[in-house]
Amino acid sequence: MKESLKQFLMDGGYEVIDLGNDHYDEADDYPDFASLVGEKVSADSEQGRGILICGSGAGVTFSVNKFPRVRAALAISSDQIYDARKHDDINVLTLAANFVDGEEAGKIVKVFLETGFTGEERHRRRINKVIDLEERLRGV
Repeated sequence: MKESLKQFLMDGGYEVIDLGNDHYDEADDYPDFASLVGEKVSADSEQGRGILICGSGAGVTFSVNKFPRVRAALAISSDQIYDARKHDDINVLTLAANFVDGEEAGKIVKVFLETGFTGEERHRRRINKVIDLEERLRGV
């Protein structure tokens, strides 16, 4: 799925930075790759975008969400990701390779990248509350 999505993105004119392994390794651990993406997106949470793929999608989602200003969502459909981008301004998309086929993954990625945040006050207020919570829990 990763290689197919990379090609899909490059064909669409997107710059792709692959932070994953270049081959399947059963000993790989999802927190290692989620950390790399989390660091990148956290450093530029307004413009940065990341996509993570694992079997269930759960592990990479809860790992990457540990990073400040990272808002990751596990995709269940392109409609759900549309709402997550518009209302929650997610900046990391996570995909469950065991449950989403390549064609649907392409649709989800396209929506993730092409849908903007509404910026409505109620959505900003909610995101700011999450940021405040992150900072409070980190002792900032």
